[in-house]
Amino acid sequence: MRAVDLIQKKKEGLEHTKEEINFLIEGYIKGEIEDYQMSAWLMAVCFQGLSDKETAYLTQSFINSGDILDFSKISPYIADKHSTGGVGDKVTLVLIPILASLGVYSAKLSGRGLGFTGGTIDKLESIPDFKTELTNEEFFNQIKNIKAAISSQSPNLTPADGKIYALRDVTATVDNKSLICASVVSKKIASGATSIVLDVKYGSGAFIKTPQEAKELGDLMIKTGKLLNRKIDVVISSMEQPLGTGIGNSLEVIEAIEFLKGRYEDDLYEITFELAYKTLLNCNLVKDKNTAKEMFDKAIEGGFALNKLREIIIAQKGVDKVIDDYGLLKRAKNKIEIKADKKGYITSMPALSIAHCAKLLGAGRDKKTDLIDHGAGIVLKKKITDEVNQYDTVMELYWNDVPQNRLREAIEEAKKSFQIQDTNIAKKELIFKTL
Repeated sequence: MRAVDLIQKKKEGLEHTKEEINFLIEGYIKGEIEDYQMSAWLMAVCFQGLSDKETAYLTQSFINSGDILDFSKISPYIADKHSTGGVGDKVTLVLIPILASLGVYSAKLSGRGLGFTGGTIDKLESIPDFKTELTNEEFFNQIKNIKAAISSQSPNLTPADGKIYALRDVTATVDNKSLICASVVSKKIASGATSIVLDVKYGSGAFIKTPQEAKELGDLMIKTGKLLNRKIDVVISSMEQPLGTGIGNSLEVIEAIEFLKGRYEDDLYEITFELAYKTLLNCNLVKDKNTAKEMFDKAIEGGFALNKLREIIIAQKGVDKVIDDYGLLKRAKNKIEIKADKKGYITSMPALSIAHCAKLLGAGRDKKTDLIDHGAGIVLKKKITDEVNQYDTVMELYWNDVPQNRLREAIEEAKKSFQIQDTNIAKKELIFKTL
């Protein structure tokens, strides 16, 4: 078998065998297949696509390239969720403590933010001393002891995906659905999850722009799971405006803590509950949505989920007093309010514009090696369909050390990031469909 022949085969739109996929991935990991050859194959995949079987073969090959965690001695049900990226998406920080407080073993591997999407690991690093890099043994023991851990991905888990993703990022081959599916699903299975719930987002603040494209990706992920003997549920949700009110690392940690104290935004509650319900159902802890809602609300109202978050912070060496004193978080020194210039209704607030503004303030990065300001970001005081009067504050911008030209650009971007009209619009559904 030769790489050049397999590149030619895919260029012609022919289907690979399992052995051919394995040859490509194993050869690339060993250095026997060059970057330029893998780049050529990835581009051929983007033009010709992969079949459902090929996607499953690629996913399995990614899984087999490294360690596979096994929690079967702890529980037959190990939960994990994944979001395809968004703005203000702090669901993991809320969902994992709730699930763990309800008895669900939750093994969550997360990443850092890149571009306009925020990363859970960056958010957790807003908490002083919080340890985000756990060894496989530490990860396993923490889940065994307190039912939950949130860690960055070990280099030993799906290393083939990590190496290929880095290549995709610089060769314009990120957006192929089969490559996205194999990357996401392989990590979930390798991390030991048996209950996998995926939040596939679409809209201006997501990689996928339409609900139809999101459904195609969701269907593919479900099919891939079936071929690999894993049940995968998918929730398709809108990212036309940011989720919740906080955008930026420490600001999102605060919003997550407030949620667990019973003070939450409706959209964040809706998506978090839907993901929790799917997980509880998969783990045979509920049989209907009403029971799930009662359990979910009780976990919050009784303080059990908040206590679980405290346990997670303590277990991962962080300062748990941040739950009671937000001043201990990494915060911004400066704030400016962006106000409405007229009376009316907020009819548009594109998540991508808000994310761009937050990045200008220092909350995001363009490259994985870029430093970020954990305290920088935006707090939304108004959202789509909200009524405003002239001079009402629509959002607050937070920053530390930003060059004046960049700050001016951020302020101008913020002013352009929402529209006010005399007539209100109908509120759009947050959740498009569940699969």
